[in-house]
Amino acid sequence: MSDSPFEIRPSPIAGHGAFALRSIRKGTRVIEYLGERISQAEADRRYDDTLAEHPRVLLFTVDDHMAIDPGVGGNDARFINHSCAPNCKSVTRRGRVHIWAIRDISPGEELTYDYNLTRDGVGDDEAYTRYACRCGAPDCRRTMLAPK
Repeated sequence: MSDSPFEIRPSPIAGHGAFALRSIRKGTRVIEYLGERISQAEADRRYDDTLAEHPRVLLFTVDDHMAIDPGVGGNDARFINHSCAPNCKSVTRRGRVHIWAIRDISPGEELTYDYNLTRDGVGDDEAYTRYACRCGAPDCRRTMLAPK
């Protein structure tokens, strides 16, 4: 039996998602975001979002110099989808990223956090289209981009 508090299955938000197997209390550290630690230059080389119809949002920026690529040696944290009304948050400390529950989560509920993606010189219309949000929250801002 797995110690994981969630399982991966198809998601109505996007692709596959992480769904709670049991109650998860507010303040619980759910999982560490793992993968190969790479430079921002290597991240840009590997994942050029301007060439993709649907950009890959699995890279996690740790700081101005480092990103985590869960596609190489990563774990199930990469399946936690974005939501504008999340039940989790990401916390970066000392170069490590953990996902924490910010409210009580019920069994069967999809785990989400706000990706707050940065705008890297892309025009607003193009960025909103490329990073469209489909979380379905009543207060959805329609983009995974961080608010201005």
